[in-house]
Parts: sequence; C-alpha cells; structure tokens
Amino acid sequence: MLESRSAIYKMLKDKAHKDRQINTFPRPYRSVATPYKQLDFSRVVREACSSSRPVMSGLKISKAIFLGDVAVGKTCLVNRFCHQVFDSNYKATIGVDFEVERFDILQVPFNLQIWDTAGQERFKCIASSYYRGAHVVVIVFDLTSLMSLSHCPQWLEEALNANSGSPHIFLVGTKRDLMMKTTFSEVEDHAMKLADRMGAEFWAVSSRTGDGVSELFCRIAALAFDSSVSREKEARSNAVTVGSDLVTLNRTPKTPIKPKQKCSGSCST
Repeated sequence: MLESRSAIYKMLKDKAHKDRQINTFPRPYRSVATPYKQLDFSRVVREACSSSRPVMSGLKISKAIFLGDVAVGKTCLVNRFCHQVFDSNYKATIGVDFEVERFDILQVPFNLQIWDTAGQERFKCIASSYYRGAHVVVIVFDLTSLMSLSHCPQWLEEALNANSGSPHIFLVGTKRDLMMKTTFSEVEDHAMKLADRMGAEFWAVSSRTGDGVSELFCRIAALAFDSSVSREKEARSNAVTVGSDLVTLNRTPKTPIKPKQKCSGSCST
C-alpha cells in the first residue's frame, strides 16, 4: 500500500505535513455565511494545548461524513485534499470510502476521519449506517445543478436523525471552475440563504483547480479540534481524581438529609 493511501501511516507520523499544521484559526469562506462566529481557538483550548503538564489524554480523532447526490464531486473533493489528484472520469462510490488526515493543531496531533459516502439510492441503506458518531456533517452539491442543491436539506435531515449530538454542518458547492461569474453570483446567493436555513457554513470550491479545498478542510479540522478539546476539558472538570490519573469518579450532587420533624402533642400515632 502506498504511504499516501495508508491511514495507519498518517496517524503514526511524527509530524503532520506543513500545510496540515494549524496555529491560527482558519477563516470561513464568507464571514456572513457561517453560524460559527468564533475568531480564534477558545481560551480553554489554548490553555490546554500550551500547558507544561498535559491535560489531555488519548489520540485526538474526529469524524467527518460527506453526503450528497450522485456525481456532485464528493470523491473528487476528498481525493484533491488527501492525495492532491483530480480524476475527471466518474466512478461511483460503492458504500463508503474512508480516509484519515493527520493535522498538528496548536502543536497537538489530531486525526480527521473522512467518510466519503455513496450518493446512489441503492447504496443509501449501506452508507447511512456510517452516519452515526459524526462530529462534522458536510453536505456537498454541484454548483451547476440547482436540483442537487434542493436535495441538501434532506441529506442533512438523514444525517441528524442518525446522530444524537450537535455536529458542525457545512454546505459545500463544487465545480466552481465551470461557472461563469454572473451565474455563480446568483447560485452562491441562493446557496448562502439555504445554508442559513440549514444552520450550515457555506463554501464554494473547485476540486479541479484546488481552489478553496485546503482552506475548507483546515477549517473543518480546526472547528472539530476546538470542540473535541472543549468537551474533554468539560468532562474532566466534572470528575475527581482518586489516587492516580488511572482512576476517576464522577461527581454526583449530594442530596441534603432533611431532619425529621418533631411531633407535637397534636401529632397522630
């Protein structure tokens, strides 16, 4: 297996590639086209990553699922980022394809699992079983096909039905290189309005030229990392360590014991 296609190799590398090293918070595609308004990693996350004594444990992994209609360019988008290649010959994804990308975020190793799901109806029952546990949901549509855009709310509903948490949501339009400037502006405006209704962050990219692809994935990784570390810190703050770091007990609120009331002469026996 080629090193570039080995998930194990990427996860065990000593250091991420320089374009996967993130120390400043990535900006959105449009500041008006995102529900995620934070401009930097949270204070809690920066303190956790800069502490001389590690306050985090285990391998940092988040799961991102890519959904959308057939032939909108999900696989091309993933391949452009993971392998720096573009293949114009369409090959339908059967079930699910899986990639792992290693990042170093604030000098902390972080792995993003990328699940590229099939858009064909006959594979949907297989692909939907992989929706669970997603930290990021990426709904992909073709900028040259308004029909694929209109199906995006349905894809999002199916993904959210399979997840009990609150994943970050992205609406990504592909094939930007095929759009004329005037037509693109109209489609972009329509897509941004839909993204707002979906509670999603909008991006427009081109897998052929690579325009916006790296920025999109770095943004996804940074938001997922910030959320992951924040959740871990919150979980640790609700636990008390006993003896060593190997044993933790969750704090449970103590119920005060009410004193028994003394019976007066009027109490019945």
